[in-house]
Amino acid sequence: MQPPQKQKQAADRDAADRLAGDLVSLAGDDWHRLHYGVAVSGGPDSMALLWLMASLLPGQIWGATVDHGLRRGSDDEARMVAGFCEREHIPHSTLHPPVPITGSQQAAARSERYRLLEQWREANALNHIVTAHHADDQLETIVMRLNRSSGVGGLAAIRARNGVILRPLLHWRRSELMHLAFEQDLPFVDDPSNSNDRFDRARLRHALRAQSVLDPAAAARSAGWLAEADEALDWTVERLIASWPDASDIAVIRDEGYPPEIFRRIVALRLRANTPHLALRGASLDGVVAAMHKGRRAMVGALMIDAVRGFEGTIWRISAAPRRKAPKKG
Repeated sequence: MQPPQKQKQAADRDAADRLAGDLVSLAGDDWHRLHYGVAVSGGPDSMALLWLMASLLPGQIWGATVDHGLRRGSDDEARMVAGFCEREHIPHSTLHPPVPITGSQQAAARSERYRLLEQWREANALNHIVTAHHADDQLETIVMRLNRSSGVGGLAAIRARNGVILRPLLHWRRSELMHLAFEQDLPFVDDPSNSNDRFDRARLRHALRAQSVLDPAAAARSAGWLAEADEALDWTVERLIASWPDASDIAVIRDEGYPPEIFRRIVALRLRANTPHLALRGASLDGVVAAMHKGRRAMVGALMIDAVRGFEGTIWRISAAPRRKAPKKG
């Protein structure tokens, strides 16, 4: 039997090798030549990820902590991460939003966090941003999406790769990362919002921790396959549109008897071709498709869709919606 120190060293190598396998599947065969920014909140998950990445790729890792300033003590957490990075010779930056967060706090904070991280990545010429989302996060997201009647794309939940964002821990359990943080004597903090029942995710997290029926690791694998199915459907839709005789006319929508999911995606893709930031999904998209099939005009933001009947049957055309008349003054 190996002495405890050698057992620990073997366990560390196993963890690093496991992460290497996850990175090669996301970043490709040159993963070990790239430079990565690690998003570090200061929680055990992100601190474990930072330690793993720095152990695996010393000198190729930068850390960044986004401090929104939304709660007391967040600046202390950022300083804790900065102090750890200084001791471990890991470059670190604390990022602050230029203006206070408004609107839906969690959603707005998430959007601003990724915007700041992307600016920081570009400024430091990093190849990827790596986050510490894990299998338990994935299960929480899947259940939340089920409660919103999400389809294939929504149930794919957290994507392992989204542009330059990589999430190599989606097949790791929260308990594994917590164990690693304790084993390596890593400093960490627990974000109080994680147990604040004001937030849907916090309530769901508490409920899922109390159950043993749903397996987060199995759910994470299913989400990965759903992500592949979602990409396959998009791939199919793009090629179907490319086969149309008027494919270059982004105002045209055709239906050649496609299955409902294919046609929904055709409509959504054509609308985005006219208004890139338009994200129509779920019941709203179904309402537009139903109106189209009933021959009614469908209004979508600043666009409208009209049926055009000809010798080829019915096609639809997208155009700018007429401006609404201003109310007459008194």
